[in-house]
Amino acid sequence: MSKISLQDLLKKVDDLPALPWVVKRVMELTEDPDSTARDINEVINQDQSMTAKVLRLANSAFYGFPRRISTVTDATIMLGFQTIRSIVIAASVSKLLSKEVEGYALLPGELWKHSQSAAMAARMIARKVKFPKTEVAYTAALLHDIGKVVLNSYMRETYEEVIDKVEQEKIPFSQAEEAILGFNHALVGSKVAENWNLPPELVEAIAFHHSPELAKTDPVLTSIVHVADFVCVTMGIGIGADGLLYPLSPQAVNLLGLGEQDIYQIISQLSDLLVDQDSF
Repeated sequence: MSKISLQDLLKKVDDLPALPWVVKRVMELTEDPDSTARDINEVINQDQSMTAKVLRLANSAFYGFPRRISTVTDATIMLGFQTIRSIVIAASVSKLLSKEVEGYALLPGELWKHSQSAAMAARMIARKVKFPKTEVAYTAALLHDIGKVVLNSYMRETYEEVIDKVEQEKIPFSQAEEAILGFNHALVGSKVAENWNLPPELVEAIAFHHSPELAKTDPVLTSIVHVADFVCVTMGIGIGADGLLYPLSPQAVNLLGLGEQDIYQIISQLSDLLVDQDSF
């Protein structure tokens, strides 16, 4: 198969569903210092399935609230604007990421499980290294593999070829993917994030989650997403073909100041949380 043209690819990116109006509005409101929890509640409540998903996620073990959160207003007050924003983004992309992604050997629901687990790991890592924007880390990790949804149809045709290249040349999957298709899923994912008007540091974290040493805007954020992804691959969560040969970047680990023990600790904390199906 010949390499894909950038034009074809961007058209595919444009064909992806845009972020729903509710998500855009919540993103605006959470950035506006004058908005209130009630404003956010009014917007989210206009979409019943969104409301249900938001409450289910807000009540998952991950957020650890001792009592049930029964309204969006309560969730916003208890969890804060930034957390509600990331929950709303998660609720809106869960369907897109739950599809089967055959081109990457991912069964239905596996990409979503991997993405949400990486997002949870990223928030833990962000707290551990005292990175102030924990919610940005969550969202960047949540969307790090969104490019796989776009590249899926091309990968179905070239899958064997990419796998052979990985095995013969002992190179990471994303490198083989780029050699054969002309693009890798990380770069394509960053185009989706640009299309959705997400902040530049988030676009960058998605683009370089396999090569965090290339990040310029916010290397710490990109390194967090990289390590979170590595943790989920190590744990075997929704890895599909991409789990073949996943090198951990020493620069990223050094930049974050993490030791081997820290990574084991994150894996163990994450395993405890993954038992709760409400997170997914």
